[in-house]
Amino acid sequence: MTSRPSPSRIWPLFAVNFFMADMQSGIGPFVGVFLQERGWASGLIGTAMTIGNIAGMLITTPIGGFIDASRNKRMWVVIPGICVVAASAIILVSQNFWAVTFSQIAQSLASAAIVPAVTGITLGIARQKGFNALNGRNQAFNHAGNMVGAALSGYLGYKYGYVAVFVLAAVFGAIAIACVLMIPAKSIDDRAARGSREDDSKAPPDGMSVLFKHKPLLVLALALALFHLGNAAIVPLYGLAAVAEGQANGPSFVATTVVIAQGVMIVTSLIAMQVAGKRNYWPVILISFMFLPIRGVLAFFVTGWWGVVPMQVLDGIGTGLQTVAVPGMIARSLNGTGRINLGQGAVITVQGIGASLSPALGGWIAQWIGYGPTFLLLGGFGLASIALWLAFGVAVKKY
Repeated sequence: MTSRPSPSRIWPLFAVNFFMADMQSGIGPFVGVFLQERGWASGLIGTAMTIGNIAGMLITTPIGGFIDASRNKRMWVVIPGICVVAASAIILVSQNFWAVTFSQIAQSLASAAIVPAVTGITLGIARQKGFNALNGRNQAFNHAGNMVGAALSGYLGYKYGYVAVFVLAAVFGAIAIACVLMIPAKSIDDRAARGSREDDSKAPPDGMSVLFKHKPLLVLALALALFHLGNAAIVPLYGLAAVAEGQANGPSFVATTVVIAQGVMIVTSLIAMQVAGKRNYWPVILISFMFLPIRGVLAFFVTGWWGVVPMQVLDGIGTGLQTVAVPGMIARSLNGTGRINLGQGAVITVQGIGASLSPALGGWIAQWIGYGPTFLLLGGFGLASIALWLAFGVAVKKY
């Protein structure tokens, strides 16, 4: 095994990252405006999305443990693909509250599994030495897939309506399944994929208690939870505000916001890879937190098309940094424990608490006091993340 995997392993992996975009966010960005046009209030939309997010949050940590123990890492990409296809089909068949909620649960299950699964596959192919470089390129392909998928969704949604958007999501999921099956199963080292000790092939993985004793992991998870409590609702609410004021067409507006952000993330993820390779992940994550308060202020003063470009550029920088730095820091800090994917799942679970509460929190507050003040409130959570990250800098700076 080397840090330069062969093309037979690496190109299918890049393709998985490109087409797995809809497993992470899927139809989520379009669900809000889709339901709003069918008479749903913002509070009810946020509630349905929150229920789905909570279901995904509860299963994410166990899924990470299953991926650690599994000898068929590819299957944990196949399962999310099936969930995405199901989520797209359900919401087209019925816009009943519980049907929509169930579709969000299926989407959340896909989101819960895909990141630790691809992280495990990447580690299994490149090992710890080559992980940072390969993960950085993975994220560049992932953001490119998000950008292309969003552009196609916007065009097809404008031309043919939301049915085409949801069908496209299902097609991307099916292609991702085909791509992961092209990765040779023997090219994935199961011990390297879970972060076991390389100098002792018989060493058992650490106990589950490592998650509660590992201070850097706890600080990272809590800081991300605060960040996503503010961040997760901003883009959906920004789209709802613009559409509600008649300033934008629903599908094309949502697609434009995603395309701009993902385009910036492609470049940002490659830069983050280089910075982390020369230094560590702590300053990269610190910088990523700084962009949320700025976006909250910007969204307060500017809505509609005028604010799309600057706000989404800032989102692209912040999120692009995190997509490389967060899994990289977890893999580095838990190296040798045999629990890397469990750790990935645990961090995703804790930050998912914030992300799960964010749509309902933002939706109901916006319904009560308006969109502008809500943006300021959501942006303020970024300041809390910065304060926590600086306060516990001693514990996390070495990673």
